[in-house]
Amino acid sequence: MNTLGGMSDVTIGPFTRPFKAAVTPPGSKSLTNRALVMAALADGQSTLRNVLFADDTAVMLDGLRRLGFGVEVDRGAKAVRVRGEGGAIPASSAELFCGNSGTTIRFLTAMCSLGRGWFRLDGVPRMRQRPIGELVEVLKNLGVRIKYLGGEGFPPIEVLADGLPGGILRYGEAQSSQYLSAVLMASPYAKHEVRVDLEGRQTSWPYVAMTMQLMDSFGVLVEVLREKLTGRPQAIVVPQEKYRAADYAVEPDASGAGYFLALAALHEGSKVTIEGLGKRSLQGDVGFADVLHRMGADLIFGGDFVTMMGTGKLEGIDVDLLGMPDMAQTLAVVALFADGPTTMRGVHTLRVKETDRVAALANELGKLGAEVEVGDDGDVMTITPPEGGVRPAAIDTYDDHRMAMSFALAGTKSAGVTIRAAECVNKTYPEFFADLERVRRGGGA
Repeated sequence: MNTLGGMSDVTIGPFTRPFKAAVTPPGSKSLTNRALVMAALADGQSTLRNVLFADDTAVMLDGLRRLGFGVEVDRGAKAVRVRGEGGAIPASSAELFCGNSGTTIRFLTAMCSLGRGWFRLDGVPRMRQRPIGELVEVLKNLGVRIKYLGGEGFPPIEVLADGLPGGILRYGEAQSSQYLSAVLMASPYAKHEVRVDLEGRQTSWPYVAMTMQLMDSFGVLVEVLREKLTGRPQAIVVPQEKYRAADYAVEPDASGAGYFLALAALHEGSKVTIEGLGKRSLQGDVGFADVLHRMGADLIFGGDFVTMMGTGKLEGIDVDLLGMPDMAQTLAVVALFADGPTTMRGVHTLRVKETDRVAALANELGKLGAEVEVGDDGDVMTITPPEGGVRPAAIDTYDDHRMAMSFALAGTKSAGVTIRAAECVNKTYPEFFADLERVRRGGGA
């Protein structure tokens, strides 16, 4: 792999021999940012271990400091100590810059509702195009005063906080599960018990389940009411309790692991093992291993590890990714090398991510020679592999970390794939390209 000029363009050279590697991705971004919020709201000092240090978590740590929380960082030990304030927000005002981190702006918006005073939240220009209106409406229904400082439904916003009143609300299918997770994490400190009645098909439910399981780890047990016949969740009841300080180890990032599981699946005779992730994982994206297995890769799925082995034969599949939308780009690139088309369903949420991922995928897969069809509602995408093999191309990343990491996989199979502005991986996985090179050499990462 070569870095070109000063723009951090990376050209990926094809892997020429099978590899066997153990890979340890950095800590989960989703779990790190959730754990930071709960630690700040807990009683006493919490210690978080295997913390992800990347752009998305840096803006969360900065936000907590600006809100007045005591935060001590030990990057060498991958640890953070947070002095919790028992549900109180120490600062009476703050300007919070959230970069392009959706988890940060959504989680901090709900968290700020517990305070007393005004709190302004903003981000990079792309953040001002990412909707937050559904979260604002939910919080308003719970009695919170919020106003838009720019376009209706988008950041920047200002929370005029006087505590979270709470109550009962209806919650339908949303553009992001992070809205519901944000509300749930703040709800133990509401003045009145919060009950969320769920309507319709919930977006990315595994992420909501992750949030509730982590709340349990910090001492708040959420009740989920389910339909008797189907088991479908009908309502969530959050008790009025305080989080307890905890010593918590963050799991390796399942989305980051997915790139290396896909890498093994793409290369016949290759093998990758991810330690610390398995069937007991809190992260729904660990289920991507089963998707690759359905396509034809060999899989060993343990309680706390997963091993993927390339068989040299992958078949296109029809799969619903509503529960793991962050794996869509990785699957789209794997689909380039499968026999027959691959159809991905439940991908409508991709339009409001770091970029419009539906449009970005269609553009960049097309450069590589694939035929891409997108349904009228943007919820279904079908990828037909290119005839005659993948073409050389320079891949635009749209300042989206997952575009860079996913399309790098194509370069390990076909010559001439360059990833433009590859530094965007710093958002969640700064060492990605170094780890990819270590795997090429057959070692661990």
